[in-house]
Amino acid sequence: MARGAAFLGSEVAIMAGAMSWVSERHLVAAMSNAGGFGVIACGAMTPELLDAEIAGTKALTDKPFGVNLITMHPALTELIAVCARHGVGHVVLAGGLPPKGSLEAIKAGGAKVICFAPTLALAKKLIRSGVDALVIEGMEAGGHIGPVSTSVLAQEMLPEIADQVPVFVAGGIGRGEAIAGYLDMGAAGVQLGTRFVCATESIAHPKFKQAFIRASARDAVASVQLDPRLPVIPVRALKNAGGELFTAKQREVALSLDEGRVAMTEAQLQIEHYWAGALRRAVIDGDVEHGSVMAGQSVGMVTKEEPIAEIIAALIDEAAHALDKRAA
Repeated sequence: MARGAAFLGSEVAIMAGAMSWVSERHLVAAMSNAGGFGVIACGAMTPELLDAEIAGTKALTDKPFGVNLITMHPALTELIAVCARHGVGHVVLAGGLPPKGSLEAIKAGGAKVICFAPTLALAKKLIRSGVDALVIEGMEAGGHIGPVSTSVLAQEMLPEIADQVPVFVAGGIGRGEAIAGYLDMGAAGVQLGTRFVCATESIAHPKFKQAFIRASARDAVASVQLDPRLPVIPVRALKNAGGELFTAKQREVALSLDEGRVAMTEAQLQIEHYWAGALRRAVIDGDVEHGSVMAGQSVGMVTKEEPIAEIIAALIDEAAHALDKRAA
């Protein structure tokens, strides 16, 4: 883990995954203050909102933290410039291949670039293009997911790329024993999201946190795509009426396409906007029945609300014991 910690500038190489509406200044600062590495979820923020969020985070911590930017954001160039102005040390790019010039722009601003790599071929391509580190995330994760499990991705990719750049493993990690296993396989660190949602410092609505605490692993299910013309990236969330509403939304948008009332791009945007609104309803307003309660399958290991420092201490303790047992 020393390699990952040195890369991030944190005490331990545990990143808090960027979760829209959840990973804001309070959780990010608390994560970094506790020795981990917090990451602001920019999501659909405007450059002005991101500017204020970074400034707010800096007011709460003097430790390093990162910013997660979505590659398809129409104002990506401006968002990168905001990060550079604030001297943000690490930018995480999510949502597909980085657009032309974005890696160079981030590096020109003095930040290191971390990208998600869902396949080995893409990981190698990203390394050749100059990324500084990679996150490999399995389908057990919450939010937007790919089709392959974390354990399979780790076995396939770590032996091939872990010696070239620091690699952080994510998806379904809830205990330190799993962290130890991935470190043993060559990972430089890990990224967890679901485990930190119920941190005392998280601003998520009490009803959102209660939904996590009550849930078991099998309650976190992936959404289904109804129409091949609407390439819906599956989203993992807790089963509720909101999932059924999303199915209805897909039918509605597909019908609009059939009748020529919307263009394909607009149809796909409507689907994305649905998720953003549904997530806000759950996280901020506490509507856990009709909103989107995005959660990974590790949600069954979230059993109470507790300070982030205690969560990190428990994870590190579990990982250390597991590695000690292996060495014995």
